[in-house]
Amino acid sequence: MPAYRPLVIAGQLRRQYLLPPDGRPLVDAPGGNLLYATAGAHLWNQTEEDTIGMLARVGEDYPQEWLRNFKKTGFDTQGIKILPESLDLRSFLVYTDLNTAQSANPVSHFARLGLTFPKSLLGYHPPEQTQDSRARQNQDSPRLLDIPETYRQPRAVHLCPLDFATHMQFSSAFRQFGTNIITIDPNPGYMNGNFLLDLRSLLQGITAFLPSEDEVRALFWGRTNDLWEMAAILGSFGCQSVVIKRGGHGQYLYNTETGRRWEIPAYPTQPVDLTGAGDAFCGGFLASYAQTLDPLQATLSGNIAASLNIEGSGPFYAFDAMPGLAQARVLSLSDIVKEIT
Repeated sequence: MPAYRPLVIAGQLRRQYLLPPDGRPLVDAPGGNLLYATAGAHLWNQTEEDTIGMLARVGEDYPQEWLRNFKKTGFDTQGIKILPESLDLRSFLVYTDLNTAQSANPVSHFARLGLTFPKSLLGYHPPEQTQDSRARQNQDSPRLLDIPETYRQPRAVHLCPLDFATHMQFSSAFRQFGTNIITIDPNPGYMNGNFLLDLRSLLQGITAFLPSEDEVRALFWGRTNDLWEMAAILGSFGCQSVVIKRGGHGQYLYNTETGRRWEIPAYPTQPVDLTGAGDAFCGGFLASYAQTLDPLQATLSGNIAASLNIEGSGPFYAFDAMPGLAQARVLSLSDIVKEIT
């Protein structure tokens, strides 16, 4: 009898080149939305048996030592498919200030900061921002055949930003597996007005849709400027809750079933590096919702996972937090949640 994983997260792994606004640069370090989301969920795991299954694709040139370290951390890597070819999974991000990040011209940014340019970043070009295909998956997106048997009966699943075709296929497949808790963080490539009707199909039966404010504004461009109206429309497509991530302004939570609305402020902290904050939020939301079935409690937990993530750099920074700190922050934050009536 296989040991089924209670939580499964699908997303992307990256070889990260990160120049934060302050602190030490990360050069060819583990990154990607999957890793930040898995770390956010791991903060709320109650037992060592609550190992999180990771679904992604990497090339044969991806560092095997990193995969071994993920396992040592407590992550399950059976769902990471290693292709018999090289995949360019490099990502570059530089912060010109705390809130402004760029992904182009790495040579000039390393020179501006007086840093030696890494040879491993030669030839890098940032990915083009294009509209998703409704039928074609990206090369590095996981496939249904990549899902191990032990990932086919999870209690909860989160889909990190991936192309539209992958989100459609995976949400449908996990519903067929019997998974009742499915959350989705949309890909910017389909958050535009051309995909609004397609979201009716994607969001049907979804537990929570977790877009950023910029993404929902792009989706409803020219239709409405009211975030609550946007949330209500998305909720009417069939998802139980909509959480709009608003960066330093916290989150808006709309519960479709009750019509209740909450404004959750960002936990007050001293941010160092905002990379991966939204992904950490989504991971924390998933793990908490799987335990409580309470969207407000899950939003608080995601909020705190993000707050710990941004106090340093890299997906594993929050693991060094004092025991009990995350729980204490949730209690503090719950006192200042505002229900909108």
